[in-house]
Amino acid sequence: MMQVLARNWWALALRGLFAILFGVAAFAWPGLTLAALVILFGAYALVDGVFALIAAVRAAEAHARWWLFVLEGLAGIIVGIITFVWPGITALVLLYLIAWWALITGVFEIAAAIRLRKEISREWTLVLGGLASIIFGLLLLYHPGAGALAVVWLIGLYALVFGVLFLMLGFRLRGHGAQMPAPA
Repeated sequence: MMQVLARNWWALALRGLFAILFGVAAFAWPGLTLAALVILFGAYALVDGVFALIAAVRAAEAHARWWLFVLEGLAGIIVGIITFVWPGITALVLLYLIAWWALITGVFEIAAAIRLRKEISREWTLVLGGLASIIFGLLLLYHPGAGALAVVWLIGLYALVFGVLFLMLGFRLRGHGAQMPAPA
């Protein structure tokens, strides 16, 4: 699994970059309408899911464990599609959709980090990314009455933190991959 992640470090770095771009957009335009938020979030979840599926395919090609990546990717794609199919969704339903997506993604990221921990020491960035996802989801579930501006800023902050952590993970794996022998 470590070799697959190290060879495909760019996929994690791109996930981080897209999350950062999403977070910056949320802060740059705090007066986004609900429709624009639905489109931005749907695109982000869809792209994130596609990159997780790419990681799953690469892991399967290397005969490594891939099912966690598939579940994470499918969750992102399904949530992304749901946001596009029902664009008139209410703010509360969107809030719960985002919260559950963050919780599910966080659990799968922590599970992947536990598996990766056996192959590399101090793999804390993936764990922190998973914890950030879970905390974000729980905050949204327990405070659904927050103002639209606060929700946009919370989403932006989460995306920035998650993005920076995944960018760090991607570049850390890139450096680690250079030290690994080429597969036979």
